[in-house]
Amino acid sequence: MAQFYVDGYRPGDPFVAAEHPAAARRPPTIPATTDVLVVGTGPAGLVLAAQLAAFTDVDTVVVDRRDGPLEVGQADGVACRTVEMFEAFGLADRLIGEGYQVNEVAFWRPDPGEPDRIARTDRIPDVEPGLSEMPHMIVNQARLLSYLREYLARSPRRIEPYYGLHLTAVEVDDAREHPVEATLAHVVDGVETGETTTVRARYVVGCDGSRSSTRSALGLTLEGDSTDTSWGVMDVLVETDFPDIRLKCAVQSADQGSILVIPREGGYLVRLYIELDNERDREMLTGRSVTPEKLAAVANRILHPYTLTVHDVGWWSVYEIGQRLCSRFDDAAGDDPDAVPRVFIAGDACHTHSAKAGQGMNVSMADAWNLGWKLGAVLRGRARPALLRTYSAERQAVAQQLIDFDREFATLFSAAPDADPEKFQRFFREQGRYTAGMGVRYAPSVITAAMPAQHLASGFEVGTRFHSAPVVRLADARALQLGHVARADGAWRLYVFADRAGIATGGRLHGLCARLSEIVRKYTPAGDEPDSVLDVRAVLQQHHHDVETVDLPAVLRPRKGRFGLVDHEKVFCPDPASGDVFDLRGIDREAGCLVLVRPDQYIAHVVGLDAPETLDALLAGALAEAG
Repeated sequence: MAQFYVDGYRPGDPFVAAEHPAAARRPPTIPATTDVLVVGTGPAGLVLAAQLAAFTDVDTVVVDRRDGPLEVGQADGVACRTVEMFEAFGLADRLIGEGYQVNEVAFWRPDPGEPDRIARTDRIPDVEPGLSEMPHMIVNQARLLSYLREYLARSPRRIEPYYGLHLTAVEVDDAREHPVEATLAHVVDGVETGETTTVRARYVVGCDGSRSSTRSALGLTLEGDSTDTSWGVMDVLVETDFPDIRLKCAVQSADQGSILVIPREGGYLVRLYIELDNERDREMLTGRSVTPEKLAAVANRILHPYTLTVHDVGWWSVYEIGQRLCSRFDDAAGDDPDAVPRVFIAGDACHTHSAKAGQGMNVSMADAWNLGWKLGAVLRGRARPALLRTYSAERQAVAQQLIDFDREFATLFSAAPDADPEKFQRFFREQGRYTAGMGVRYAPSVITAAMPAQHLASGFEVGTRFHSAPVVRLADARALQLGHVARADGAWRLYVFADRAGIATGGRLHGLCARLSEIVRKYTPAGDEPDSVLDVRAVLQQHHHDVETVDLPAVLRPRKGRFGLVDHEKVFCPDPASGDVFDLRGIDREAGCLVLVRPDQYIAHVVGLDAPETLDALLAGALAEAG
């Protein structure tokens, strides 16, 4: 939920931030130095840049070897968790408004009575009910990237990518103020001109795809294997009698192969993932003579007795399934606990897999968000540099989980349907939480507690993403989602779930809030907004008619901006019409609890209301005390 005008009213679009002086000084050619050099303008690169754009005191430069923005996208599936992330950037409404919402999945297999024909066997919800308030969406990757570029253009630094630049080498010298020297080759129409430019940065992040030159410069390799299975994919406008063309479908024929049908945004376009047979389709595979017309013929073969006629092709490609992974995602030697990484890789640069599970783009963007807030915290002096070591540790484990999942998913999708007719469908149901992006659970670390008081909030499992719930904001009686109050601004969130007494005189909340005020001051630099590092919010058990805002402790009514205005939007109450958050998330009503949430919306700790020191102990290991 956006807030603005804290420093005075100004006309115009409030979502266009006031321009930072550095934006006016932005040179027409790439600058010689920067805080962070982001290589690549794909989903990972632009999400990373978007997170860094939230920090006006961080200088970010984005480069790409292309001549300009991507016009036709490859990936298109946006998982529920990713839509939650886009909400933090204020972009979810636009994505949902334009995209195709996946509601159900239909399964088609050989008709038992006539095996050469396919028949629908089931339709199930695409997402487990209650898993997220956000839907699973389909939107063209190029459109998704345009949302992010517009977000960058509205940010205080007015960030715009520099195109036609290809990283060819990196050199790190920690004795320099800007330790990483990056050599960039100039590229025109995909060909290097021979001209180079050198940029020195404090950090470099390679989001430059599966053929990453940043990865190569670090001496890292993608390790793994590939299958001997090839798939064609195309976005098409079709005329067909197949009845589920506007539903997501998994189609397995008896002996002609499989198809994954993904309806696209706009009501007419559809994506087809088409399995190619190494024997039957050998000639066009070995001869590299695949065409959209030949792919359409294979699709008709699989869909029998139904037919489709392709009228227009928006995009098409052929790929071979492979699962590959880097052993680490940065340049810090794993056996040196004091090494601070300077160069990172994210997204396809460090993990590749098949496209059918719809996880690649989503996991790549999650990589970037995980790294972005950490870079911002270190560069701004809010956290110790050792925080950056958690990026590779956390995200490499997630990527390994993705590789394992993708290998099984791809194998089952291509398996003969008579091997176990129900196995693929069972797997789809059981793994629905993972495909929605909710399968991540970070292991204990400097930013994730090892021994939380989990019994106080069973629905807020430490290490998993903060699961939003409906609430009513006390000050204005607005019903909203608690998770939507958090912006991608680099702040930690501390949610105080009050005991039954709430803010009553003699209750625990006032004393606790006094102690929380001390903790907030401990980590907040002088002159910064009081919620810029640790944003304290409270959820009471009382009805919002039964609480007066003037009775709230000062930490829940912080004064902000040059006028010292009170922020009235820190306290919430249950929403009986949509479900009580205390019941929905298993919060102990008698004891209450504190839930600490990282800037990327993953839960770091759960402690009792009488144990703020336990909370402070974790923060002390991650944050730098204010000077």
